[in-house]
Amino acid sequence: MLTEFFLKLKEGGVPVSIKEFLVLMEAFQKHVIFGSVEDFYHLARTCMVKDEKYFDRYDRVFSAYFKGIIDVEDIETKIPEEWLKLLAERHLTEEEKKLIESLGGWEKLMETLKKRLEEQKGRHQGGNKWIGTAGTSPFGAYGYNPEGVRIGQNESRNRKAVKVWDRREYKNYDDKVELGVRNVKVALRKLRKFARTGSPDELDMEDTIRSTAKNAGWLDLKMVPERHNAVKVLLFFDVGGSMDDHIKVCEQLFTATRTEFKHMAYYYFHNFLYERVWKDNRRRHNERIFTHDILRTFAHDYKVIFVGDATMSPYEITYPGGSVEHTNEEPGAVWLQRVLDVYPNTIWINPQNETLWDYHESIRITRQIMQNRMFPLTLEGLDRGMRFLSKKQ
Repeated sequence: MLTEFFLKLKEGGVPVSIKEFLVLMEAFQKHVIFGSVEDFYHLARTCMVKDEKYFDRYDRVFSAYFKGIIDVEDIETKIPEEWLKLLAERHLTEEEKKLIESLGGWEKLMETLKKRLEEQKGRHQGGNKWIGTAGTSPFGAYGYNPEGVRIGQNESRNRKAVKVWDRREYKNYDDKVELGVRNVKVALRKLRKFARTGSPDELDMEDTIRSTAKNAGWLDLKMVPERHNAVKVLLFFDVGGSMDDHIKVCEQLFTATRTEFKHMAYYYFHNFLYERVWKDNRRRHNERIFTHDILRTFAHDYKVIFVGDATMSPYEITYPGGSVEHTNEEPGAVWLQRVLDVYPNTIWINPQNETLWDYHESIRITRQIMQNRMFPLTLEGLDRGMRFLSKKQ
């Protein structure tokens, strides 16, 4: 199996050699890891990928080759690959979807999942109870349920899952993207407070003329530090899931902010803010930053901007353990409120079409926590958002 994986990496454009493959085999012989898919993922990448620019290619090959192996957090049972093979995808009419009832809340959903894992003995397809495919069960893949746990599905379809057990890899936003609309930068410039900082290397024309005149015509050059935008900005970007629909416009915004704000720090999160965030999506599983540390590191005068569509299960905001990717001890709403308590100058920029906001309960909840300080990711919305932050200086 490992030999075939090695060959797949070469086919996928990862420059691996026999020497690196032998290093991996030696690590296995010395029992460096045992029984964990995630540990194997990191060990194999460490042994066989020598340049991080190939991490994305490695992830694609790994995901395709080991697509049937799934780790389920907090649940020891392993779900056999054959249960999750897609044989047929069932398409429901709108009338059929309305007939499907949710299980009645977060606790009931998770309690039922654990019970199903204990009871189920084989693969299932097309039903409404067991873990399987193409049905109306809350658990499995390629079916439909208004409140389900997605297991073994390549990507989101109906965006109804309240928990996703599959490991997903996200890409960082590219800050080298050329802006399609230059006016995005113009909108961001509404948030400015100039100060002269650094070494005096810029000619002060008025003072030079005045000093030269006083010096009987002898040239007397006067220099001043360059003028910079002194506004300090803290950015939190939602990434992955439904935000994949908005990658291009978010990359444009990311490029503009990197250009316009000298004092800027940025972090990524998925769906909602919790106890940890990260700087690099390629290392988000093992190089996370505690949100508490951010609140203690950056001064209260920072302007905070959240960028996300706020489109998710309401449980992700209001319930402990509601995150689709991990078991959070405190609701996301608690963490967002902590940010607001430390940084009163905070807004939320939403790339989702503003006409759709009222149709998503999660957006309504987020707007309520933000005290309606949510603005659309449009030129007009950015203009309003920057003006709001400017008034709060």
